[in-house]
Amino acid sequence: MLSFASDYIAGAHPDVIRRLTETNLENLSGYGTDPYCESARQKIREACGCPDAEVYFLVGGTQTNQVVISTMLAPYEGVIAAKTGHVSTHEAGAIEYTGHKVLELDGVNGKLTAEAVAEYMKIFTADGNQEHMVYPGMVYLSFPTEYGTLYSKAELTAIAKVCRQYEIPLYLDGARLGYGLMSAQNDLTLQDIAGLCDAFYIGGTKVGALCGEAVVFPGNAAPKHFMTQIKQHGALLAKGRLLGIQFDTLFSNDLYWKISEHAIRMAEKLKELFREKGYAFFMESPTNQQFLILENAKMQELAEHVEFSFWETYDDTHTVVRFATSWSTTEEDIRLLGSFL
Repeated sequence: MLSFASDYIAGAHPDVIRRLTETNLENLSGYGTDPYCESARQKIREACGCPDAEVYFLVGGTQTNQVVISTMLAPYEGVIAAKTGHVSTHEAGAIEYTGHKVLELDGVNGKLTAEAVAEYMKIFTADGNQEHMVYPGMVYLSFPTEYGTLYSKAELTAIAKVCRQYEIPLYLDGARLGYGLMSAQNDLTLQDIAGLCDAFYIGGTKVGALCGEAVVFPGNAAPKHFMTQIKQHGALLAKGRLLGIQFDTLFSNDLYWKISEHAIRMAEKLKELFREKGYAFFMESPTNQQFLILENAKMQELAEHVEFSFWETYDDTHTVVRFATSWSTTEEDIRLLGSFL
């Protein structure tokens, strides 16, 4: 079955598998204390332009969001997020499970705006009943968003300014960070993100690794005893080498950026194909996720040959679906898809 269901349908980039195999019989210390984890940390610090950054490796995106958000918030605080944000929709209430509320705001094309965050904070701080309410203690963004859209440097800077004004941290979910940064429409750099965010993570699971995300605290200000709290949440991998070797490989010879650029190039070919065939886009995405409006009968017909993701109901006879490219997508995949459209 031809699949565009997600960007983690394949195992891992061959270079990652080769390095895991080459180092398989080495006897190494656990929990991220091995030389490969330290090498990966150093390469990530250099890429971020933050020589003093703290870098931690976790196994998956939901675990990462839950651990980072819950440990950075006080018990009485919640996290501001777009209604369409990953923590709001597709994480099975993982944040609420830790006792912290997701404070949802309407977004624009999947994005929060600085104006909406500022208005929320203004109303909250003026509310005489705030001691009976959940305090907004953090702003959560994802880059790219759940709809494949991107924050511009001006937009991210404006949101960061509001966060500084109200003294709350800005956290960026980078599950697909490489695909966002390599988009032709992007004007942010990894260094920009490190300079504007209090915490963010570099996604590996969706960008060439078997599993793993690299959490970065640019200001050397991770929550106290962060590793202990990772373990407390059940998210600390004993064989930390498996994550360190993967990120050490991804951040060698520009592999992370080459992987990401390839996925964007394949997505552009995908868009050209859909346009040629007369399909309607739900939203214009400059990244590796493409959203189409399909007539339900056509959706069922296409699903006999191609895997894609249900996204949301459009109307009684149409559905929004997602096609995603990745490091493993080939031009032959695109050609074969064209024969089914």
